[in-house]
Amino acid sequence: MSLLSNLPIGASVEFARPVVFGGVPVAAVVLWLLVVRRGGDESESEAEPKSADSDPGRRARLALFGTRLVVVACLVTAAAGPTTVTTATTAGDPQVTMLVDQSASMGVHSPVADNLESDIEQEGVAVNRVTIGAKNRSRIGEGVVANLRPNASLLVVSDGQVTGGTSLSRAGDLAEEVNATVNRVRLTSNRSDVRVTLSGPRKASVGVESRFGVRVAGVEESPAGAKVTVSVDGSQVVSRAVPKDGTLSLSHNFSETGPHRVTARVSGTVEDAFAVNDVSRKTVQVVEQPRVLYVSRGDYALETYLRNLYDVTRAKSVPANLSDYYAVVVQDVAGPDLGNVGALQGHVIDGGGLVVVGGERAYEKGRYDNSRISSLLPVRPGGSTGQKSRVVLAVDVSGSAKAGMRVQKALALDVLSQLGDRNEAGVVAFDGNAYRVADLTSLKSGRAKLKRKIRSLRSGGSTNIGKGLLGASKVLGDEGGTVILLSDGRDSPKPAFGAAETLADRNVRVVSVGVGSVNEGLLRGVADRTDGTFLLADQTNRLRVEFGGPNRRYSGDHAVVVDDGHFVTRGISPTASLPGSNEVRVKPGADLLVATGYGAPAISTWRFGLGRVAAVTAYGPDGGLGDLREKPDSLLLSRSVNWAIGDPQRKATGVVSSPDTRVGEPTTVVYAGQNPPESAEKSGLSFSAVAPGRYEAEEVPTEVGYRELPGSAYAVNYPAEYASLGVASGLKQVVERTGGRAFSPRRPAAIASAIERQATRKRHVERSWDWIALLAGLVVLVGEICARRLGRYRGQGVIP
Repeated sequence: MSLLSNLPIGASVEFARPVVFGGVPVAAVVLWLLVVRRGGDESESEAEPKSADSDPGRRARLALFGTRLVVVACLVTAAAGPTTVTTATTAGDPQVTMLVDQSASMGVHSPVADNLESDIEQEGVAVNRVTIGAKNRSRIGEGVVANLRPNASLLVVSDGQVTGGTSLSRAGDLAEEVNATVNRVRLTSNRSDVRVTLSGPRKASVGVESRFGVRVAGVEESPAGAKVTVSVDGSQVVSRAVPKDGTLSLSHNFSETGPHRVTARVSGTVEDAFAVNDVSRKTVQVVEQPRVLYVSRGDYALETYLRNLYDVTRAKSVPANLSDYYAVVVQDVAGPDLGNVGALQGHVIDGGGLVVVGGERAYEKGRYDNSRISSLLPVRPGGSTGQKSRVVLAVDVSGSAKAGMRVQKALALDVLSQLGDRNEAGVVAFDGNAYRVADLTSLKSGRAKLKRKIRSLRSGGSTNIGKGLLGASKVLGDEGGTVILLSDGRDSPKPAFGAAETLADRNVRVVSVGVGSVNEGLLRGVADRTDGTFLLADQTNRLRVEFGGPNRRYSGDHAVVVDDGHFVTRGISPTASLPGSNEVRVKPGADLLVATGYGAPAISTWRFGLGRVAAVTAYGPDGGLGDLREKPDSLLLSRSVNWAIGDPQRKATGVVSSPDTRVGEPTTVVYAGQNPPESAEKSGLSFSAVAPGRYEAEEVPTEVGYRELPGSAYAVNYPAEYASLGVASGLKQVVERTGGRAFSPRRPAAIASAIERQATRKRHVERSWDWIALLAGLVVLVGEICARRLGRYRGQGVIP
């Protein structure tokens, strides 16, 4: 009793092998039979029966039974591994590694490192100062990783603007693994700066409108009121005050082939820390209109629209020779009338483009499922309307998801809101283990209950995506279904991939949704192994198409952009009403870009072989494309064809690629031809053969401006160091994830105090008490033996 009374307050008692306690009742029965029952039978056969109270032998046997049972209980307790777990606090050596960023972008902030270092040391905390950035080099993530130590404290004096190397997100992962704490110093801007960036196409066709975007941003000083000027080949085309949001766009038609130079310049600022980022440059390689084959048996306005953009040839079916065309556009043609589909397959596999436009004679209405063209398309003929799906949400509640738990639950609720009432849904939460939160239930009656269950989720410990997947599969049972995995993917790939392969064998498909700082490789790998799909958190609208149904449609009747990060849809807000659509289902691995208001696929894309394929499966009331021919929706059509065409210089010779770059960053110039370029020496480039008829040369420019090449050119812009100024959100996230703090440079005492607390570590102390159980059993056994011997000597209570 005295030993137990000395246990620390707050200690918890645990057993390593509690299952062995099941042997106690078995041992009790055996002892009873051997000691009490058997002994009683033998004595009764030799004497007249007596009552238990008057039978000394029976009392002795009961005493022996009791002591032996205590001995067995002590042995079993020892075998169960009794352990007390307490938390011990140890004081470490309070010191801090101060990582000081001395790169150029820090020039807009007041310098604080020197004074802060001495002030912290005056508070009794040792400072190890390390420089992690200089001039145009800001590899901040690498600096954090290089200085990580188990249980260490880091103090980062930086804006967190990473220009290369390890990302801050990865650095945060490693810091968590070694239990290191990352703190930062709040920076104060003491200089203002305005910078400009220019975006637009790398290549364009003669006579086709090209759109460019200009963005002006500032630190301390608002860009509004500054003046921006845009020129093309030295001739001014735009000069105006910068809007309040700092963005403006312009269009331009190029009338001649060859390289053209577009320059944006900002001026009129009161004070500007860096002049180098006041000018942004871009080159556009203008080529002849690509040749496109248009295949149709009807008269549609799309043909006229295409002729304004491309060199179009009309045909009623696909011919055998497609070598002259960059892309083939097929509109509303039935499967039996398509022509040479084999030639079309070879065209796409070899890098050609294909756009298939639906209608009353296409897809499921044109028997595409019986045609070889079906394998080329990103959609399957035949939709999912009216089908009931079985869906389990697997929600990551591990420690790595703790910081974004609110977002995690909000996303789970958003995903649930997109599942139609016809479906059944369940919920599984997982950290190091899987927890069944809600069994499959009809969403028509159980939606509110599932919402309450999701809102009640709490974050837990380690991450085991494999267990989460297997737990979700158990909820689905033998019938299979779909698991929607909501996670950041921060786990080891091998067990997760193994679980995914198990789910694939059970007819379970996984839709992985990346949340927060995402390990895309793992989440995409899990989805791919189950023939599923990987989505980012802002792409979950496409779930409405597959699982929505009539009661979960998009708002309004017009087309809806599902994926706004694709070349086809970027920056477009459709207004077209699309009352007609072909019944199709998007294939796994394809990209659903646009849906109709009632949730049917409208535009989908994917890559096939070396080529690109787009499927336009929604149409207007006349069977044609209706409102899709009008701006801004018409851009969806032209971009779909442009995307399918790909590189409009794919069939050209000479310098076919010379991407724009920045000072200090390499660019690769590509030359196509049978022999190396004769002008290589004049250009100062050294070309090497990388494939038959293809040569490449790499160059790292050292000055801003335009670099002239034979028949081409590329722009050299200011270093990335000046492209993003101010404190990066990535640094703030790392500090939050590792339990660090942001400190004012004027409070060194607070920094020193926090470092001392961070140096004080808590650890779990386990103490085994099996020896007490063994000692207790031995004491009881020895006492019982001694008592029996004494009894024998006195002639009392001897057991026959």
